[in-house]
Amino acid sequence: MELPVIALPKVDLPFDIPVLLHPPIDHFAIAIPVVILLLEFYNLFARRKSIGAFSFLLLILTVIIFLGAYLTGTTDGKEAYDLLTPEGQEALKSHKLLGTYLLLGTGVVLFFKLLAMTGKSYFKFFFFVLLLGLIAGTFEQGEHGGELVYKYGANVERVKALDDELFDVKEELEDATAAQAEVKTEAKQTVPASTTIETPEKKQDTINTADTQTAVPTPVTIETPEKKTDSANATVETLLDSA
Repeated sequence: MELPVIALPKVDLPFDIPVLLHPPIDHFAIAIPVVILLLEFYNLFARRKSIGAFSFLLLILTVIIFLGAYLTGTTDGKEAYDLLTPEGQEALKSHKLLGTYLLLGTGVVLFFKLLAMTGKSYFKFFFFVLLLGLIAGTFEQGEHGGELVYKYGANVERVKALDDELFDVKEELEDATAAQAEVKTEAKQTVPASTTIETPEKKQDTINTADTQTAVPTPVTIETPEKKTDSANATVETLLDSA
């Protein structure tokens, strides 16, 4: 199921966000909501206002951290987008979209935390449900981020270096192919069209034909015994007639 596309308004910051600051912030974005859930679950039995107040402060910190994760993720995404495959680019877009929903979700959870502090049980119920949904979405977002790094090589220095080397090899291959085509064209222009080039097979056929023509033997007449007898009889008859 794809989420509807939403976009937050762009804000020009007075400072530049360093690249690769997104991963360490994500660790806090994943861990702090889990800590809040454990505190709230414990406070169901302890019923201490101090724990509720501390949980509220952690939720404010969560909103700030998610905002930082969104901004740093946008910076890292711009750095990695052009180097990704089309599949990786689509995965990056989905990752950013889910991050946008999670950022807005932290504000909703914070709002219901304020309502839950009034003591109404149904507000607490909705707060727990939304907090669980936020944690589940954060875990899903973490998995997508891992795929971007390990499957598509987002912001991996070695992958970028290999991509640059591959680009150089492709350029060299194109230059070599063009040079080879140019050499073939020049060779065709140098050899006249009427010139016949004999291949080794044609030369061998010519030699065999010449040998056959020169080696034809002269016919030899061989007399058989019958022919010799007929010749002798004819000679005897001739002598008798002359006598």
